[in-house]
Amino acid sequence: MENTINTIKESAENTQAIVAQAMEIQDKINQHLKQLSLERLQVVADFVAYLADKESEEATQEFEKIPGLLEKIKKNRETTSEANLVNWKAIRSDV
Repeated sequence: MENTINTIKESAENTQAIVAQAMEIQDKINQHLKQLSLERLQVVADFVAYLADKESEEATQEFEKIPGLLEKIKKNRETTSEANLVNWKAIRSDV
């Protein structure tokens, strides 16, 4: 039990460190962006869109590697009644 608690604490600390590092990098990027011309900003926007698309594609490929995942999702959709579904907008985000 104690090992689990320590693992959770370490995970939270790692997450905080990653978030802090990401914010620092974003600040650096924003400083550089302020110095660019419109043409260069468009190049950056196109490149960032490419990177985001690539990352999304890689994540999709990871899901596709999970044996039987798509079949389970399809089966779950077929067997779950509309009465059991909740609109994601209705779920509280402040908890």
